[in-house]
Amino acid sequence: MVGSKMLSSSLALGLLLPALSWGTPVRRSMQTLESRSNPPSGYTQTGPADPDTVLTLRLALVQSDYDGLIDALYDVSTPSSAHYGEYLSKEEASAYMAPTNKSTSAVNAWLNENGLQATVLSAAGDWLSVQLPVSTANDLLEADFSVFTHAVTGKQAVRTLTYSIPTDLADHLALVHPTVSFPNPNGYMPITNFSSSGLTPEADTGPCDINSITPACLQWLYGIPTTPATNKENRLAVTGYVEEWPSVADLSAFLADYRPDIDSATSWTLVTLDNGSDPQGPYDAGLEANLDTQYTIGLATDVPVTFISAGDNFDPTDNEFAQTLLDTALYLLALPSPPQVVTTSYGDDEEHISQALAVALCATYAGLSARGVSVVFASGDGGVSGLHFQECTTFIPTFPSGCPFLTSVGGTVNIPEEAVYFSSGGFSTFFDRPFYQESAVVEYLSFVGDTNAGLYNPSGRAFPDVAAYSVAFDIVIDDYETGVDGTSCSSPTFASIISLLNDELISAGRPVLGFLNPWLYSAAWALNDITVGDNYACSDGTTGFNATAGWDAVTGLGTPNYAKLKAALGL
Repeated sequence: MVGSKMLSSSLALGLLLPALSWGTPVRRSMQTLESRSNPPSGYTQTGPADPDTVLTLRLALVQSDYDGLIDALYDVSTPSSAHYGEYLSKEEASAYMAPTNKSTSAVNAWLNENGLQATVLSAAGDWLSVQLPVSTANDLLEADFSVFTHAVTGKQAVRTLTYSIPTDLADHLALVHPTVSFPNPNGYMPITNFSSSGLTPEADTGPCDINSITPACLQWLYGIPTTPATNKENRLAVTGYVEEWPSVADLSAFLADYRPDIDSATSWTLVTLDNGSDPQGPYDAGLEANLDTQYTIGLATDVPVTFISAGDNFDPTDNEFAQTLLDTALYLLALPSPPQVVTTSYGDDEEHISQALAVALCATYAGLSARGVSVVFASGDGGVSGLHFQECTTFIPTFPSGCPFLTSVGGTVNIPEEAVYFSSGGFSTFFDRPFYQESAVVEYLSFVGDTNAGLYNPSGRAFPDVAAYSVAFDIVIDDYETGVDGTSCSSPTFASIISLLNDELISAGRPVLGFLNPWLYSAAWALNDITVGDNYACSDGTTGFNATAGWDAVTGLGTPNYAKLKAALGL
């Protein structure tokens, strides 16, 4: 690759050993592990899966001390704790996440007696992978793997609506995937083009233009410094999925136009997973990848940026997005020193994934957060109808935003800022409300009252946590300038600010911010409270949630104020 370094993962992600033999499974007493009564809306069962189709199944083993991991995470992430900032090492995190020897032995014995051999996928040993044909999987799991087709998009997936495992493995095996989780037929990229920006005529707009949000505008809006970061051990990672790649030439042109004070030869370090790549030919660049790299490098001045390109095989037997989310997290967990901030502008709808899978993926983010990584995700662009605008009968929360162990970023528009109507927000159906947002969310629920009662889970983890501008971002793609909207703009913006704060903390001899939420909710005064605007429900144009004073389910606690955030840190 031109203009950037290339690294390759040392993990054996995606390099799976073939089965030893595929015979008739040994019979045991079985119990259902996961099931769903129907496929997600729009999917129908269109026939049995070919019995010879080879499935690659991922097995999540029960972690030996999940509760201990969460306790340790909060102990190192809560500002009032005596151990604040004393993040876990790779080995310490793995000790919590590793299954017991009994669990490992029991699951491997079950596989071996059925002629199957597993590949270990994670440093902690809590994720395994095995290959087997549909016919064997059906017998082994008492499943009915079938082809499901989405009527509108034509997307197909080989899935089952229920599966079972031996009763004596119930305390050892958390889930098997892909089974009851389905691909999102609308895609996983929360990037939009609503062209809904506007400036209040009497407002001070500084260098901002209604049709052209630039690094200079964001620096003025949030007080982001232009002085270069100085600590090379401070790193920021950008994830790239669904065949989205950034362009070196486009980044150079972007920096020359919008940050002439930064060397236009500045680029990213490339990491590839699951046969990922970063081609640099004409028209290879993606809007999302260019946006994320141009604004992290263009805002977090001189912070080293890594682009993690995770490949997609679009295998209909697999849920490629859940796989790449998992493989990215496992790669980062295996590093002795992972990047201190990771931003992701992709997501899914909770309705497409099982609760067991969501919990298992969320546990990997808990592990990363306990190691001092700020995990940042865009909240989505469907208002309260999920990742994208769609028909729905109840509000659809997005994932991973509903995970309590990461920071979800919603979107704003206009100057002064207002909530942008596409900003996804709401309440998880899978995860309970964490302690750090209890008072803020209870106050908001009191404000909401009975509005939309029954359409969401008021006791669930509420999101987003914060917000940032999300409309009309200028980027360069294929040597042309264009505008981009979406919470995909918000996440790299907020992540860049955290990286710059980390640089100042390191210079002061202090630990980086790590898991942000306990600190953010205790220092809400350091954010710009957004009190105007709302998001829309489903596709009928009705109001979802309204912005108001304090936390709200559209913009969270508000947008960043760099000077106040520094003051909150005592810098």
